[in-house]
Amino acid sequence: MYTPKHFQITDTSEAVAFMQRYSFATLISINDNLPIAAHLPFVVKEQEGKVILSSHLAKPNPQSDDLTHGTALVIFAEPHAYIAPKHYEKELNVPTWNYLAVHAYGKPVSVNDEHQQLKALEEMISYYDADYLQQWAGLPIEYKLKLCKGITVFEMEVTDLQGKKKLSQNRSAIDKQSITTALSNSSNDNEKIIAEYMRKE
Repeated sequence: MYTPKHFQITDTSEAVAFMQRYSFATLISINDNLPIAAHLPFVVKEQEGKVILSSHLAKPNPQSDDLTHGTALVIFAEPHAYIAPKHYEKELNVPTWNYLAVHAYGKPVSVNDEHQQLKALEEMISYYDADYLQQWAGLPIEYKLKLCKGITVFEMEVTDLQGKKKLSQNRSAIDKQSITTALSNSSNDNEKIIAEYMRKE
């Protein structure tokens, strides 16, 4: 990812927090020299100084077959906002876009042990729908194991983490304030979120 120095996310904890907030991400792997993608919910965690991603694919998905054969890329991205030239102090300016994104590279590893597969599913339920845990706990084990047979559960240790937050850091204080105020007052949720991130810069 092209990331000029002033737009880089260099703090791993900041990148992880972003990934956890926007955890429905795009998994990209290579099949016969062609990139293929899946859109998946991820559990994102830090363990012993490592960033670990976990998720699962449907077994019939062709991406399941080649997932563990090389390096994969998971893209976390969500909030973005168009920045109109009217927000700039000087007239000689052009439109741009503010956004945040994190690219996580690593080699996915299949989880084949049934106990570990169930643990991974329960982690995901806890992460996304804790209220469902009690119902899940009451389901027959046979039903749960049947579900496991229909999916490819995987984990990926992140070996390269690239983060970008393009939030007008290269603009003057006056321009940044003008943009932040305009986005804060917008009716668009994405624009309000970008303003929220800009106020932290």
